Amino acid sequence: MKLLPAIDILDNRVVRLKRGNYEAVTVYRVSPLEQAREFAAAGATWVHVVDLEGARSGVPCQLDTIAAIREATGLSIEAGGGVRTLEHIRCLSEAGVSRIVLGTALVRDRALASEAVTRYGSLIAAGVDARDGEAAVEGWQEGSGLGARQLVCSLGERGFSHLVYTDISRDGMQTGIDAEAYRRIAGLAGFAVTASGGISTLDDIRSLARLGSSVVEGIIVGRALYEQSFTVEEALRVVAEEEEGEDHAR
Repeated sequence: MKLLPAIDILDNRVVRLKRGNYEAVTVYRVSPLEQAREFAAAGATWVHVVDLEGARSGVPCQLDTIAAIREATGLSIEAGGGVRTLEHIRCLSEAGVSRIVLGTALVRDRALASEAVTRYGSLIAAGVDARDGEAAVEGWQEGSGLGARQLVCSLGERGFSHLVYTDISRDGMQTGIDAEAYRRIAGLAGFAVTASGGISTLDDIRSLARLGSSVVEGIIVGRALYEQSFTVEEALRVVAEEEEGEDHAR
């Protein structure tokens, strides 16, 4: 099970939004690269990078930053935001990204999403961002008219094997999570999910980790780290303890 500290980038700064609202921005530091270095020094092996300008505009803006993070830290990078063409995917792949998240294209350009999975396989993850049961698109600024659960149910037959599922109502709010909701989502998808949105305490990490790697393959943590609710080291320790317990139970 992976722990993925989040680096959301806007105007070349590390920020967090509340519920995807671009008007509710908290700036934490200027340099995404320095933040990535701190996460790596704390023991992280993955990082989740969101290009917020790309998500809003439909054109990735942080390729150079992502490439610099990969080169400087060796971190595995899961990246999303504005990925709407095969050329965008190619550029991110060449920048060293280990997993590329398709969100808007998953809904608005099914042919592209299908071609991306055919060409790139497990490099591609579906990004389903749910607001009031509906899948949101265009950097969470618009509804898609498609139910989030309906979309999740279609992923396996479309060739996807990775899913980043975000509860927008909880994202950036530190309200805590509904761990069992992720069990239900994984059941609908037919494969493990990466959980995102609302994680605020080590107990949230523990609850997700206890679901097991067959249900949750990754946990994305953002504001809780920046607000010092817990550290990367502490979160990694909780994940390791729960994985050890899972191994003993087998």
